[in-house]
Amino acid sequence: MEFAVIKTGGKQYKVSVGDSVNIEKMRGEFKEGDKITFDKVLLVDNGKDTTTIGTPYIDGAKVEAVLEKIGRAKKVIVIKYKQKSRYFKKNGHRQPFFKVKIAAIV
Repeated sequence: MEFAVIKTGGKQYKVSVGDSVNIEKMRGEFKEGDKITFDKVLLVDNGKDTTTIGTPYIDGAKVEAVLEKIGRAKKVIVIKYKQKSRYFKKNGHRQPFFKVKIAAIV
């Protein structure tokens, strides 16, 4: 089975054709159904006998994907507390994400 390792949003993801992956939100104007190309490919394995490793990236390698969904993750509660000093802060945070479906490894 062919797979690749891509870097986006400060994280690395192992992807194969047909996978759906939640990645960090990317800068720019995107809408659902857009095609996204990842050019920071770290590793490509064809599933048979050849594995190509980049230094740090592979020249000419790309992973093409389709943006399925733009969403926000579940709320994470952040609490700051100091005892005996009446200090209490409570915040919520929802991280935005893109759900992409991998279309091709080129």
